[in-house]
Amino acid sequence: MKKYPVVPKNLLLPFILITSLFALWGFANDITNPMVAAFKRVLELNNVQASWVQMAFYGGYFTMALPAAIFIKKFSYKTGVLIGLSLYAFGALLFYPAAAWESYGFFLTALYILTFGLAFLETTANPYILAMGPDETATQRLNLAQAFNPMGALAGLFVAKEFILNALQSNNVDLDGNLIFTGLDESAKAFIRSNDLMIIRDPYVMLGLVVIVLAILIALAKMPENISKDKKLDFAPSMKRLFKNSRFREGVIAQMFYVGAQIMVWTYIYQYAEVLGIDNASAVNYAYTALILFLVGRWVCTYLMRFINSAKLLLAFSFIAGIMTIGTIFITGIVGLYCLVGISFAMSLMFPTIYGIALEGLGEDAKYGAAFLVMAIVGGAVMPTLQGIILDFGGPDYDDIRILGVPEVNFSFTLPLICFIVVGAFAWRRTISGN
Repeated sequence: MKKYPVVPKNLLLPFILITSLFALWGFANDITNPMVAAFKRVLELNNVQASWVQMAFYGGYFTMALPAAIFIKKFSYKTGVLIGLSLYAFGALLFYPAAAWESYGFFLTALYILTFGLAFLETTANPYILAMGPDETATQRLNLAQAFNPMGALAGLFVAKEFILNALQSNNVDLDGNLIFTGLDESAKAFIRSNDLMIIRDPYVMLGLVVIVLAILIALAKMPENISKDKKLDFAPSMKRLFKNSRFREGVIAQMFYVGAQIMVWTYIYQYAEVLGIDNASAVNYAYTALILFLVGRWVCTYLMRFINSAKLLLAFSFIAGIMTIGTIFITGIVGLYCLVGISFAMSLMFPTIYGIALEGLGEDAKYGAAFLVMAIVGGAVMPTLQGIILDFGGPDYDDIRILGVPEVNFSFTLPLICFIVVGAFAWRRTISGN
């Protein structure tokens, strides 16, 4: 049996450069996940209002992915990367006036624009990585590149904990463990609110400056342009071909549900821990562990794909994720939290594997196909809001009522369970069909 290289030697440098972008959007994702809890506390929001952080963040992907694909089809990958980095930096820098105005809507707008840039980067980088070598190792290659995404995510989580959550005065408690902020008068709250919003602002502004520097370096670097030989948009015929392809259609649906599950698992780990008496800053340690398991899983799966068909591996890990989610729902206490953390290992291969299977054999149509798979990230906007609605069933806290004998925060993880069932069904169909 012929062995194909994961990355050909002549494409190693461009592979490294593009792979660095995976860490960059991982950082943005995981500095933002804890902001749901942070904005809820600082601005005294309910769970649904706080979940709009994720709606704005992942809604930007949905809005910009297809325009990004059309742009890249007409021009080049390098130009797409530079546009993406510019929008990323602009959105991050908008946190400065948002904090000055103390406007939640302004913060949401900043996040929305920031993810315009991420949509450009993901629409560009994922198919570019797939194209950097033999088709036989494309999914394995994308898993390898995606393994650097959680490294950036860990850095984002570190910044969120050390420079935001640990510094927020609105998180301070008295000797009895009660929040001091909720009992203050309005003038005292206003002072703390202004201070805390500046704390949230500063890491994003610094991130914007770093992204500008990176954009300048890439602009000066020599990279393969990979300009399409055919600059015709060919939009309508491509759409017809794509949506006649059952593997692609089902892949987009599976990706939407997977991303929804991932964001729910990583966003509401803080709320789950809070019911157990663990504060947000301490809960970050569990989020760290989840990301480390996610990273280890990426490397393990990249290795296993040398021997196991990617669809079969996806099916097995979907089953594991489902079992861990059932544990999260019905096991109350610290063991339930351990199950929630453990889901991340099972999720590790899902995004790049669904992506690779869905785009397999699409040729030039893969550029538009990639856009729809990035648009599927909208699942990360919709699903957390639905989970927030469940969390608000009995009131603003997370254990106001019991559903099926467990607190509503436990019950809310039935939504990720449904998502993993959908992913498993996609993997099963691909396994039995062989394509």
